[in-house]
Amino acid sequence: MDKVRITSASVETAAINLVADYLKKGKIVALPTDTIYGFSCLADNVRAIKKIRRLKRRDQRDIQKPLLILVSGLAMLKKYALVPKRQTALLKQIWSKNTRPTTVILRSRGRLPQELTGAADGLAVRLPKSEFLIRILKKVRKPLASTSLNISGRKSLNDLRRLSRYWPLPSLQPDLVIDAGQSRQQQASRLLDLRPVGKPIILRK
Repeated sequence: MDKVRITSASVETAAINLVADYLKKGKIVALPTDTIYGFSCLADNVRAIKKIRRLKRRDQRDIQKPLLILVSGLAMLKKYALVPKRQTALLKQIWSKNTRPTTVILRSRGRLPQELTGAADGLAVRLPKSEFLIRILKKVRKPLASTSLNISGRKSLNDLRRLSRYWPLPSLQPDLVIDAGQSRQQQASRLLDLRPVGKPIILRK
C-alpha cells in the first residue's frame, strides 16, 4: 500500500498523474471525494470492482449492492446513462456550482459490468465538485466506481491514520492512499431517483 499526502495547495499534475496511472493499471485508490473518503477504481474493471467489494466485507445480502460512478460532465454521463432532455435541464440545476453534492439514479445503457450495477437497470451517478476528482476523471477518460471508505455496516473512515487498523492484511488493502488530512465532511451525498419523468424521488436527504 503506497501513500501520498496532499494539501489543497499541492494537488499538482504529478499527483493527478500518479492516481491516473494506478487506476489505469486496475488498482484500487483510497482518496478524498467532495463528500467523504472513498474507494475508487475504473468503473469498467471487473477485477478491481470485486476487490473493492472484498475490502468492504459485504455479506451475501449486500454483495450485489450497486456502486455509484463519478463522471467528469454530462458528455461522459450520456455514454453510460439515458438522459432525456427534461432530465438534462434538471441535472444542470442539481449539479450547479453552489448546490450540495448530489448523486442521481438514471437508467443505465448497460455499458458497465453487472458487478458494478448489481444487474439493476439504474445507474447511480455523481458529478464531483472537487477539481482534484474532475482532473483525474479527465485524465483517465472513464468514469470511476466509488463507494465510502469503510467496512460495510460501519461508519466511514475520515482519518486515514486508522486505515491499517481496519485493513491490517497487505493483500486486503487499497493499492494507493491519497491522504488529504481529516475529512471535513461526515455526510454522504444527497440521493435522488430521476428515472421517473417528473418530480425526483428523494431517497436520501
